[in-house]
Formats: sequence, structure tokens, C-alpha cells
Amino acid sequence: MPKTNLMGYTERDLENLVSALGEKKFKGRQLAKWVYNLQVRDFARMTNLSLNLRQRLEEDYAVEGLRLKDKAVSRDGTIKYLFELEDKRRIETVMIPEGEKRTVCISSQSGCPLKCTFCATAIIKRPRNLTVGEIIGQLMHIRGEFGLDGIQNIVFMGMGEPLLNLENVQAAVEIISSEIGLSLTARHVTVSTAGVVPEIMRLADSGLKVNLAISLNSAVEEKRRRLMPIARKYSLAQLKEAARYFAVRRKRRVTFEYILFAGINDSREDARALAEYVRGIPCKINLLAYNEVASLPYRRPGETVVNEFAEYLYPRTPAVTVRKSRGRDIAAACGQLAGKDSESGNGEGEDKDA
Repeated sequence: MPKTNLMGYTERDLENLVSALGEKKFKGRQLAKWVYNLQVRDFARMTNLSLNLRQRLEEDYAVEGLRLKDKAVSRDGTIKYLFELEDKRRIETVMIPEGEKRTVCISSQSGCPLKCTFCATAIIKRPRNLTVGEIIGQLMHIRGEFGLDGIQNIVFMGMGEPLLNLENVQAAVEIISSEIGLSLTARHVTVSTAGVVPEIMRLADSGLKVNLAISLNSAVEEKRRRLMPIARKYSLAQLKEAARYFAVRRKRRVTFEYILFAGINDSREDARALAEYVRGIPCKINLLAYNEVASLPYRRPGETVVNEFAEYLYPRTPAVTVRKSRGRDIAAACGQLAGKDSESGNGEGEDKDA
């Protein structure tokens, strides 16, 4: 029988596990510290656990990370990791350096069912939710590479829609923010969504002190529906209500992510619509020029267009930032993650998983 992988078990899960094995619950907390905080995978080295417990754990359990399939390093220092999962699906994770700090962009699904028309991830067939272990495994690998303090910020902006996998994302944040887990406060974690309105409300009520980023991309209903099919289910008005609810409930500013597409949503009228839309919402706006995907028809606007768009917004909205694209030369930039490689063709519509 294959051993049960404990990667992704929360502190509560491990307490229940050791209790079922006849041990006191606090041993589960000790086990969690070994697995996540100290990054020890060999039960024999977990010396404050009883010999009997270590032997029983060794018989039926393991602590296994993700299999690294490939790694690419950009000229700007960005690193893209390709991981292969147990079912042979592949996911991509990106580490972005900013001076001495590192931000890790992690995936929450293999593929994405929302099918935004500009995103490479949408091309992958038969998407599925990642397990808690698969989410945490991305971070544990990078932490093993850069050390215990090697990650300063985490963003759920990789492959997939995090709010469609909310329970596993919440469990992952619990491990991330625990003092015996990754010891990174939830205020350094951002969850990005394409606009799943009911789950935004649920996240606001969850008590998690994470930041929220909403991929908006147009404040014009018809244009947003063309770019993002989810907009046909949840209107801009519904999304605005959810964003305001989150900001008030959590006492945190919401970030609106706005990708600029040449000739589509980058006009003065589009900027005016955006400024009007965010009025009354505690927020900031991140602008990003589109990162082109070869198989998709959208194009990147020029730098002048981006700057003029930002200059119009700046006196009319609370805060505006123009984000620089990172890792474009290794297809690690926003919207370019496809989980593909030369063997699988995954991300090019050739997913052969069973």
C-alpha cells in the first residue's frame, strides 16, 4: 500500500492524526513544526517525538514534496518552476526577486475553467483543483532553495482561479501563516480572483487576513464580457458591491488589476469608465501592459499609451501603479503560465492526461 503523504496536513489535521495513533494532541503540533518550519522529512530525525510514534509514522506515512520537471531563469532574475504532479499534470510557479525580497506567484489549479480569452492557462484542458499539499509543495520547494526566510510575499496569481478552490486555499494560508508553519503573516498573502462574487463575500467573512486582488480589465460591461466570460454571470455592479463589502468587512484596500490590451481597453474613455467605477471603494489600481501569448490575438500597447492611461487615473483615483512585466523572456509573466513542456504539449490543447 502506498504511504499517505502528510504534505498539506494542517496543524489540526496532524493533531487528529497523532490522537488516532494514541498519542497526545500536542505531538501533532510538534510534527507540524518539523514538517513545515524545520523542513524535515525523515521521521527518524524528529527527536522530540516518541520512538514508537516515529516508527508508526514511518510505516504508513511520508512527507513528500513536488517533483521539479524544469526550471527557467529570466534575464531579470525571475525564476519559473515547472512541477509535475502525481497524475502527470504540470503546474507552473514563479519567483520574482525585488532587491532582497522575493514574491512567489503560486498556482491553485491545474488549468482554469474560467477561460479568460487572453490567458494561456485557459488553453489547458480538463482543469482540476490542486490539493493543499500541491499548493504548499510549491512554496516548500522554493523555501528549500532560498532558506527559511527566503519568501517575503505570496500571491495566488499563478494558474487557476483561487476562489474556486477556496477551502484548500484557506487551509494552505493556515499553514503559511502559522508560527510553526511558514511563519509568514497572512497580510503578506494576496488572493487574486477573476470576480467570483459569492466567494469574494465568503472570503470576506472567513476571518483570513489576506489581501484581495480583482482582475478587472475593463469597467465597460460589454468589453469585460468579451475578455472574461465570468462577467456574463456576475455583472460589474455585482462585482463592485462585493469589492466594497470586502474592503469594509476586512478593513483592507482592494487591488484592481487592469491589463491593457492594444486598441481594446486602453482609450481615454476606458480610463474614464475605470475612474468612475472604483469611486467609493477603498482601493488601488495596478496597471499592466498585456504579455503576449503567441496563439492568442491580443497585442501589447506601447509605453506611451500605458503612461497616458495612468496619468489620467492618477488624480482621479486613490492610488495607481504601473507594474513592470517580469520574466517575459521565459514566459513567466502574468497571463503566460501554461504548464507546458516539450513532452506533454500541456497548454497547447494537447493534454493527454487520463
